[in-house]
Amino acid sequence: MSVVADAIDAVRESAPMVHCIGPGVSASLVADGLLAAGARPMMTATASESPTLVAAADALSINLGMLTTDGAEAIPPTITAARNAEVPWVLDPAAIGLAPVRTPLATSIVTERPVIVRGNASEILALHGSGKGGRGADTVNHPDQALAAGTEIARAADSVVAISGLVDLITDGRQMRRVALGSMLLPQVTGTGCLLGALMAACSAVATPWASAVTASAWLGVAGEMAEPRASGPGSFRVALIDALAAVTPDEVADRAGE
Repeated sequence: MSVVADAIDAVRESAPMVHCIGPGVSASLVADGLLAAGARPMMTATASESPTLVAAADALSINLGMLTTDGAEAIPPTITAARNAEVPWVLDPAAIGLAPVRTPLATSIVTERPVIVRGNASEILALHGSGKGGRGADTVNHPDQALAAGTEIARAADSVVAISGLVDLITDGRQMRRVALGSMLLPQVTGTGCLLGALMAACSAVATPWASAVTASAWLGVAGEMAEPRASGPGSFRVALIDALAAVTPDEVADRAGE
């Protein structure tokens, strides 16, 4: 069996709890998507509770979209607590670039050894310091334009970097993998990128960072492809996507990913 199929089986068998600190606008999709995949969400983003509760989690997902004052205060100590408890964590530097709070926060915490950094091309370039970011959460760059920056981040942070786009690029600083799966409807539903980062975190609880990034990208991509013909538009696609995350088999994902 492939590493992709193994990781999906392991998520469904162990039901890892993923502590998510992220934007409220995508919380419902992220929670429902994790549950459909077989994981369990926990969403606490206050400095008074988050660092304590993360020790009970199996993985931590940090997403800087719609960053609140509570979230900005809670993130650094929560990461420290996660590292002390050996809980793997994933960074999604959403919409960094022009943002004056989240951008320096992202460049600071990326040194805290996230197992995976997931972002679009403009976000990865901004995190690297060689780009100004996109238009909010929208990229103005192609993943290939951010590959060199992503490779350098991966080496410096000892992490896997996943650059999302029409074709996802995944690098650990030594090897690179393209994942060409998905639907054009995925960008039309708020929070699918947030869900991808959280799904990578769920996988990181049971698999290596490399396998987790590849698996989550393929899992969501195949689910998107399954959901598209069942949908009449973005609204029904959202529902079909959740259903597909639950219904797709590990072998289906592995086969479509070329494993």
